[in-house]
Amino acid sequence: MATKTKWRRLCGVGLLALTVALTHVAADAASPMVFRRGNQAEPSTLDPHQAGSAWENNIIGDLFLGLTTEDINGKPIPGAAESWTTSADGLLWTFKLRPGLVWSDGVPLKASDFVFGFRLLLDPKTAALYASIQYAIKNAQEINSGKLPPDQVGVRALDNHTIEIELAAPTPFLPGLLTHYTSFPIPEHAYKKYGKDWIKPGNMVSNGPYTLVDWKAHEEIKLVKNPLFYDAKNVAIDEVYYYPTDDQNAALSRFRAGELDANIGTRAFATSQYAFIKENLPGQSHVDPMLGSEYIALNTRRPPFSDQRLRKAVSLCLDREVLIDKVLRDGQLPAYSFVPPGIDNYHSTARVDFAGQPIAQRQAEAKKLLAEAGYTADKPFSFEYMYMISIDSRRSVVAQSAMLKACGMIVRLVGNEPKIHYDAMRQADFIAAQARWGADYNDPQTFLYLLDSRSGAYNYGGYNNALYDQLSDQAKTTLDLEQRASILGRAEQIALDETAVVPMSFFTSRSLVAPYVKGFVGNVVDVNRTRWMRIER
Repeated sequence: MATKTKWRRLCGVGLLALTVALTHVAADAASPMVFRRGNQAEPSTLDPHQAGSAWENNIIGDLFLGLTTEDINGKPIPGAAESWTTSADGLLWTFKLRPGLVWSDGVPLKASDFVFGFRLLLDPKTAALYASIQYAIKNAQEINSGKLPPDQVGVRALDNHTIEIELAAPTPFLPGLLTHYTSFPIPEHAYKKYGKDWIKPGNMVSNGPYTLVDWKAHEEIKLVKNPLFYDAKNVAIDEVYYYPTDDQNAALSRFRAGELDANIGTRAFATSQYAFIKENLPGQSHVDPMLGSEYIALNTRRPPFSDQRLRKAVSLCLDREVLIDKVLRDGQLPAYSFVPPGIDNYHSTARVDFAGQPIAQRQAEAKKLLAEAGYTADKPFSFEYMYMISIDSRRSVVAQSAMLKACGMIVRLVGNEPKIHYDAMRQADFIAAQARWGADYNDPQTFLYLLDSRSGAYNYGGYNNALYDQLSDQAKTTLDLEQRASILGRAEQIALDETAVVPMSFFTSRSLVAPYVKGFVGNVVDVNRTRWMRIER
């Protein structure tokens, strides 16, 4: 009898434990899937027409969906448009929207929302930072410069579900270009109700996989899954928290403590941390090749760097191999051209003319150029050099300043957080500045357009060469990709010969991703949309 009683008690305990366990499982199943994502820096804005950085793109691309979008590998695929056709001359593209698309407030999304977005982007009153990226569209440049009204843009709604885009010149990379946030639809009804405040939490409506809930400046941005997104059933993560992580040491500590599930971006961790991470967090660091160029922007609009001799002297004295092999040691490649190798639709041999020369020979040439410009040991050339505050950037610019000193140049280093740094460059408020550019789409134009005099704020140094611009225009009207590549290669060589920029390296992306985060894939455009990821603890 005692044995039976004991058995019943044990069974009771077991059933209780099983019940508690099942309750926890049920609770876990009912809990939202939360993703805590490090994101490089504090965004300046979430307005697709005012954004200009990768860390803004990460969030905006979770909120909105263009006609095309990026797949898990960063390649363009159908987005809001389910299909499109192209005319024989490559100038007219017709996009069919997916049926039943709605904004996050339930209002139907129409073709006219895309038209409204393009008109607003190109209207000079909007002062959109990145409007020039869409100059391939007919009349876009003329509208943006105030020569034509916005309703003359070559984007039309043929009906509520059909959009026609007429181009100024053939643009074979248009599907990739339309993944860019400048082409995203703008909710006309929300914009007319709130004006520029439409982007604030509580006002913003979006058409992407997520909606904006909250933004605590310099702390976090919270997004939640959009149940009205056309593919919501395949979006696993329910809540996304974006955190600015410009302090690499603090970011690594937060990741190790489980406060971050991932820190995704070009510079998620410092190279000096890499060995420690590989040993203590095996399989959680991702170093991937990408289409990215690091360079020094020199303000050519005014002295001292309006003098091409001084620009070239700086470039000559910088030993890229030493910087990469001895200082950074993170798999980057030394850059003697501006466009990264391996990019689609390009096979240029454009290079600076001193590539391969011994550093001693280059230093001698630099000193000769400095002397011609009036600088000597008694009157050294000095200038201010801005850089982005991070462990790697500081190590790199200190090494660069030592190299320049060996040539008789004195550099004053000024560090700022990325947001302040890039704001200053876009406003041309600098002498020399560290710059990085990652491809917005897989085509050389995404880099070479930066040096076109008509490119606006992203031509940081204000480089202006009429022949370069003429070749850019010629390439836009060339259908044959081989001929187009040759023309663009000539343009790049002109810019390199004039030291429009000082190319330094072709960089890699470095991310930290916990093993329970699935669906992360490093890719050459460094775009990783949350909709493709999930948490499997």
